[in-house]
Amino acid sequence: MKKICVLGLGYIGLPTASLVATKGYSVLGVDVQKSTVDTINQGQIHIHEPDLDILVKSAVQSGHLKASLTPDEADIFIVAVPTPFFEEGFKPDLTYVESAVRSIAPVLKSGDLLILESTSPVGTTEKMRDWVKEERSDLNLDEIYFAHCPERVLPGQILKELILNDRIIGGINTASSLKAQEFYASFVNGSIHLTDARTAELAKLTENAFRDVNIAFANELSYICEKLDVDVWQLIALASKHPRVKILNPGPGVGGHCIAVDPWFIVDSAPEESRLIRAAREINDSRPKHIAAKIIAAAKKEKQSSVACLGLAFKANVDDLRSSPAVEIVQILAASGLTILAVEPHIKSLPKALAKYGNIKLMDLPSALQGSSIISLLVDHSQFRAVDRSLLAKKQIFDTRGIWQ
Repeated sequence: MKKICVLGLGYIGLPTASLVATKGYSVLGVDVQKSTVDTINQGQIHIHEPDLDILVKSAVQSGHLKASLTPDEADIFIVAVPTPFFEEGFKPDLTYVESAVRSIAPVLKSGDLLILESTSPVGTTEKMRDWVKEERSDLNLDEIYFAHCPERVLPGQILKELILNDRIIGGINTASSLKAQEFYASFVNGSIHLTDARTAELAKLTENAFRDVNIAFANELSYICEKLDVDVWQLIALASKHPRVKILNPGPGVGGHCIAVDPWFIVDSAPEESRLIRAAREINDSRPKHIAAKIIAAAKKEKQSSVACLGLAFKANVDDLRSSPAVEIVQILAASGLTILAVEPHIKSLPKALAKYGNIKLMDLPSALQGSSIISLLVDHSQFRAVDRSLLAKKQIFDTRGIWQ
């Protein structure tokens, strides 16, 4: 039985580790958080993802999945750790990737495969090889395989898409690509496309930059419509009647661990050549402040001290608050002195970024709607789509998702 070591047990690492554990591999999941390790070893989960609890429980009970604070010898190592950017200058922060690679270097042996799944700047897979070389000068790196296989899954459908989606594999050489292909073919039903590591890295960044640019176009239209007194929702619906035009809807900004981050990796690598990508990022990053300013102005005009804010997650029907524009909007509103009646059905307590404010209350939807005359819809959760419209009568609505139009 081949051994797999997965470094990072978050939204990608844990589903991947539990899935391959059901495919006949012996899997060791590694995480720096002891609470995460203990939770998983009890057959439980620390993140929300449909059916993940069942899969993890089964994998742990079978003995094929264990969690640890430290890596151990394996045949295949999968790095699925965060790759954020430094706020100063939006430069990529590869600290987590480097730390993960250096931690497994002592247990590497000839024939091992190192896979980078974390979305990363171009050249990171090659840096993995360099870090291993620094740690293990005794190894023949020609006998160690390195490949990048970026995750391409949608939160809420991760377990399904890990199997069904096409995968891109880019090795630092042909042998590495083929070795990684053999592994992914054991559980992926989608097509597997081979390329080199740099192209694979840029492909994932390109996918998210493409989506970011299209979102920015919609958000820029929203600004234009405000200036020209045009209904942006009607405008987009009409323009999209053209057989070759499909415009996205505007929103409060872009969040999550991918689209809000990855385009900056391209900008950092080629700043002079990525003018459109940079502009899109700036447009989307401007949305939370713009929307918060409108809400604050309305509250002052109506002499209201409280605002109901519906949704804190970065997208609909998930509990993931990473880089959420909704959280940023709520922070700005709270800092202005307003009392915030926050509704987020997928969490049980406020995150630290919001808990530090004494004027934010997490409550249920009916109470929030009743308790404020200003309603800000920030996330299009299914629960909010189903709201009885009569409950919104005589209230000022800021529908940033267009679901109540």
